[in-house]
Amino acid sequence: MAASSANENSDKPRRTVTSFRNFVSQNHDSQFPAESGRYHLYISYACPWASRCLAVLKLKGLDKAITFTSVQPLWRKTKENDEHMGWVFPDSDKEVPGADRDHINGAKSVRELYDIASLNYTGKYTVPVLWDKKLKTIVNNESSEILRMFSTEFNHFAENPCLDLYPPNLRSLINETNEWVHHGINNCVYKCGFATTQTAYDEAVKQLFDALDKCEEILQKQRFLCGNTLTEPDIRLFVTLIRFDEAYTLIFKCSKRLIREYSNLFNYTKDIYQIPGLSSTVKMDHVKQNYYGSFPSINPLGIVAHGPNIDYSLSHDRHRFS
Repeated sequence: MAASSANENSDKPRRTVTSFRNFVSQNHDSQFPAESGRYHLYISYACPWASRCLAVLKLKGLDKAITFTSVQPLWRKTKENDEHMGWVFPDSDKEVPGADRDHINGAKSVRELYDIASLNYTGKYTVPVLWDKKLKTIVNNESSEILRMFSTEFNHFAENPCLDLYPPNLRSLINETNEWVHHGINNCVYKCGFATTQTAYDEAVKQLFDALDKCEEILQKQRFLCGNTLTEPDIRLFVTLIRFDEAYTLIFKCSKRLIREYSNLFNYTKDIYQIPGLSSTVKMDHVKQNYYGSFPSINPLGIVAHGPNIDYSLSHDRHRFS
C-alpha cells in the first residue's frame, strides 16, 4: 500500500507484515480454486504495490475472469467514531474519475473489508486485497503473492496464457533481482521520504541511487532486467519508476537525479508503459493526489505540485534489443 510502507516514527521503516496469505490454485481441491468470476481485486491506482497486481491482471488478459475496483486516492476517516485515516470508496461512481463504489460488499472503506473477513484483525488496512466472492473473505493481501497467482494459476482463463513472468529457467535470477529491487528501490523511496534524521536520509538516498545506477548499467546491455524477456522484476520496478519524477522526487526528496536523466531507465519506462494494457493501470492524478495529500507529516498543507506531466507514450529506443 502506498501510504503504509513506512513508519513515520522510525529512521528505518519497514513494510507492514501482512496477515492474509492464502493462495488461489489450479488444484480443484484447493480451498481457493482458480475459478472465473469468483475473485475480485481491490486496488488504489495511487499505490504501487496494488498497481503491480493490476498490471499483471491486464498483461495476462484476466479482465473477464477477475474483476477489480479502485478506491479514491485521498485518505479519509474510515469510521466516524475514531480518527483512523485510510482508503475509502467514493459515494458514487461519478464522484472521483477512476474510483468506484464497492459493488461487491457495499463497503465504505477498505477497513470494512478487513472487518468482514476477520473480526479479530488488528493489522493495517492495506491494498491490494484479493477477495473471494463465494466465501466472502480476503484470500491474500500481499502484492508479490497476488501477482504470482495471476501469472501462474489462471492460465486456463487468461487471454494471454503464454506470457510467463516467472519462467523456470530464470527463477533464480528473478528471485535475486526482486530482492534487491525491493530493498534498494521500491521500499527505499519511502525510507528517503520518511527519514527523521539527516543520517537516515543520507543512507537511504545512497542506497536508492546506487540501485538505480545498477539498473541503468544492466539496461545498457539488455532490454529488461533479467534478459530480453519481460519478467516479474520489470513490473515491480516499473510501478516505482513511473511515480518517481512526478511524485517521489519532490514529496520524498528523491531529487538527486530524475529518471528522465537516465537514458536507459527512461526509455525502459516508456517501453513498459507502451505494452498493451499497461497504460490503463497508470492514473497520475490519483498518484499525485495521494502522495501530496495523504501525508500531513511531510506535506502538512496538502499542496499538489504541478508538472512535469511526462508523456510516456513517446518513442523509445528499446527495440534495439529485439
